[in-house]
Amino acid sequence: MEELASADAVIIGTPTRFGNMCGQMRQFFDATGKLWGSGALVGKPGSVFTSSATQHGGQESTVLPVHTTLLHHGMVIVGLPYTFEGQSRPDEITGGSPYGASTIAGNDPSARWPGENELAAARFKGRHVATIAEKLARQGG
Repeated sequence: MEELASADAVIIGTPTRFGNMCGQMRQFFDATGKLWGSGALVGKPGSVFTSSATQHGGQESTVLPVHTTLLHHGMVIVGLPYTFEGQSRPDEITGGSPYGASTIAGNDPSARWPGENELAAARFKGRHVATIAEKLARQGG
């Protein structure tokens, strides 16, 4: 947890559980009060990715409460912009939204791996977060 304060950016991953972050992630965030009190995360880019068992398993509703927590820490939310063109694909079932990269994992983790479009979204998002972090660092933010 203390490593968060020294990070240039933070990308959080959590599985979707009933349309929300998993309980372990909520517990982790609940223990960040010291970081919040000191303002250690203020101005840092923060981003989220998730997976769900099904196509309509609550990926977006999982990412949004994590955003809320990051905003309480004063972080700058970085989503997955539509400049990642794979977000607008009508030809396949795929994860990803403006709120973050995601994948459909299925009920059996060995049955489905992230698709190429989902992996491309994650890579795009990682580069985007790094670019934002670099721009903020140059501005002294």
